Amino acid sequence: MTEFYSNGKLLLTGEYAILDGANGLAIPTKFGQYLSVKNATTGQINWQSLTDKNTPWFTADLSSKNFSLLATSDVQSAERLITILRETKALNSSFLDASNGVYVDTKLTFPKDWGLGSSSTLINNISQWAQVDPYKLLEATFGGSGYDIACAQNDTPIVYHKMGSDPKVEKVNFDPIFKDRLFFIYLNKKQNSRDAIKAYRQLNIDKNELIAQINGLTTQLIAAKDLGTFETVINRHEHLLSKTLKVETIKNQLFPDYQGCIKSLGAWGGDFILATGTMDDMQYFRQKGYDTILPYSSMVL
Repeated sequence: MTEFYSNGKLLLTGEYAILDGANGLAIPTKFGQYLSVKNATTGQINWQSLTDKNTPWFTADLSSKNFSLLATSDVQSAERLITILRETKALNSSFLDASNGVYVDTKLTFPKDWGLGSSSTLINNISQWAQVDPYKLLEATFGGSGYDIACAQNDTPIVYHKMGSDPKVEKVNFDPIFKDRLFFIYLNKKQNSRDAIKAYRQLNIDKNELIAQINGLTTQLIAAKDLGTFETVINRHEHLLSKTLKVETIKNQLFPDYQGCIKSLGAWGGDFILATGTMDDMQYFRQKGYDTILPYSSMVL
């Protein structure tokens, strides 16, 4: 059996603008996804995807010759998997050529609706298995900036800069001394990043000006030596994106009376937010029904 693993991801700065080349501060998470491959003699790809609780959420049997669908628990997910495998084959024509079949198991180490990269970790794992460029495979399937692929491959915070199919990834020393005051809170719904990207693409804005401002904020956030400076930067980032997207900040929408600072992460409106405060302050969110609260050190690799 051969096994692969990829880290999950969170984007602290640069959401949306990272698609157009802005510098984004991204952090790999302690959560991720495994993919294991074992040879078979069935002439099929017998695929099983497991949740973090070890229960199957998707199964599919495909022909190992042309990836045609034989049986599945979910046709939509199976069609997406077939697209990924065919695009993988287009990048490496010898992928599975000599195979008489394989058993493939994937396993998430986080709930799949958390939005920490169930797709990007899958793409990176398949790319390792097939020995293809994960950025090219991502572009051919899900699209996006590729920062999530960089997180899948790195074990430290990075600054990600999209440059066509050959991005620039810079490892950075980002380990704030005030991290005990930083918390990630799940908003109880998964955001569709593809829809969010489509909406952003339709905006008529000065992208160059937005990128310049985001780059400055990313640099300032990495350099922040105290919580007050950190909060000032994330507030500026939130207001800049709010003005650009013409969408109220998540704090104004849901938590206007919270005393600390709140920042959206990734596609606005779902998945996780970053909140500053103390452990006692987190009771505010629990009282509103947001029970999934992870301290920074429990989330970040």
